[in-house]
Amino acid sequence: MENLMKKLKEAKAFIEERTKGMDIYAGLVLGSGLGDLAEDIKDPVIINYKDIPNFPVSTVAGHAGRLVIGELEGRNVLCMQGRFHFYEGYEMDQVVFPIQVMKMLGIQRLILTNAAGCVNKAWNPGTLMLMTDHIKLVPNCPMRGHNEDELGLRFFDMSRAYDPELLEVARREAAKLGIPVKEGVYMFFAGPNFETPAEIRAARVLGADAVGMSTVPEVIAAAHCGLRTLGISCMTNMAAGILDQPLGHTEVLETGLRVKGQFSALIRAIVREF
Repeated sequence: MENLMKKLKEAKAFIEERTKGMDIYAGLVLGSGLGDLAEDIKDPVIINYKDIPNFPVSTVAGHAGRLVIGELEGRNVLCMQGRFHFYEGYEMDQVVFPIQVMKMLGIQRLILTNAAGCVNKAWNPGTLMLMTDHIKLVPNCPMRGHNEDELGLRFFDMSRAYDPELLEVARREAAKLGIPVKEGVYMFFAGPNFETPAEIRAARVLGADAVGMSTVPEVIAAAHCGLRTLGISCMTNMAAGILDQPLGHTEVLETGLRVKGQFSALIRAIVREF
């Protein structure tokens, strides 16, 4: 992205003007069907993406397309109610622009959530999975091109992209709440088509437990700029070829609605403790 730092500073200044310099502790990105958590934020400052300089705009059902900034469990948080995807036609650097804006705002911790197709046959729709790693065979990378040293190093480590300490917080809080969670590997596909049965078989052989069309570019950008990151996937459907039924976005939204109570309780507990 040309003039990246200039564009980031413009977006940062716009948000800070509306939040009156609020010190924001954590960022949250809410995936398809999971956006209701933002309604729990106290004294919210709501900013539509279309109003923020240089911000992309959400085009997917289930993504409200706005920032909700305020207090959640005693912490000031910036919540993205909807995200951007490569399949919408955005370039990878546009997809991760909001993550970089969070870094510019001084945020240090990030929770990324998504709706995912379940590859692991031992699990069921509605399962919540803590992301421990990912597989990305899509060649496009959000950090391709000129490196902004102000954000991070040209060559950067991904071995701790999913922060071990935040994972431990999530495990502990899930146990306290009696919410069963799994742990596994998420595999990124470009979309917008769902994967084929053969691709799902290949994903399983490679070690994936879930598949989806988001999150991984954001994790890469977060690792580049030093944000401590936790990823949580909601298994909204069994992936292609496991059940003899077609896949559709409606099922994704419906499952998100069904698990929103557990999901919200877990996120709130993590925010309070991490």
